[in-house]
Amino acid sequence: MLKDGEKGAILQNDKKTYAIAPHLPCGVVSPDTLRRIADVAEKYNCAALKVTSAARIAMVGLKEEDIDSAWNDLGIPPGAAVGVCVRSVKACPGTTFCRLGQQDSLNVGLELDRKYHGMKLPGKLKFGVSGCPNQCAETCIKDIALVGKKKGWTLLTGGSGAGKPRLADEIASDLETEQIMKMVETVIEVYNSQAKKHERMGKMMDRIGVDSFKQMVLSS
Repeated sequence: MLKDGEKGAILQNDKKTYAIAPHLPCGVVSPDTLRRIADVAEKYNCAALKVTSAARIAMVGLKEEDIDSAWNDLGIPPGAAVGVCVRSVKACPGTTFCRLGQQDSLNVGLELDRKYHGMKLPGKLKFGVSGCPNQCAETCIKDIALVGKKKGWTLLTGGSGAGKPRLADEIASDLETEQIMKMVETVIEVYNSQAKKHERMGKMMDRIGVDSFKQMVLSS
């Protein structure tokens, strides 16, 4: 049996088949990619295709002996669905498509995905990038969250939707895109240096103190 994450596969509850999830940065996907996913799903008799909360398409019900061939046919890298790393970047359409967008959340999200997706960290980490205060990317429960407003970006950290939900704390506001990207880098550096093994951002912040964490970030 494969371990969870090995070959990008996750064992299903029948203890026999696996699911794989091609990486679709910020949920943006082309018609060609959708056709390949559909063709591979039919070729290997997938039980289901499931759009995940991380905006991926999980291909469910693959046999272990078909996983290598399925990935080869797809020609798409796996998403980092398990492990202590940057799991996903969820981004709304922002000013690219949405009439309510106030900041370019989609392109900022794609840049964050390019830079951080799969990065090894003390614990799992999820990004959310919303182009307006409606927070369609569920930014209030993400480890690192960017919320677009008319005057710029607001940065929040420490959110989690786990067994004990935690709302993210505001770190800074009215930031230009270049400023917030640099501050995200600092947040990750502080998290890397301060967090214990398997400790989420919010738990680390509560342990060392939210004000202390904020000071570390803003003084860097």
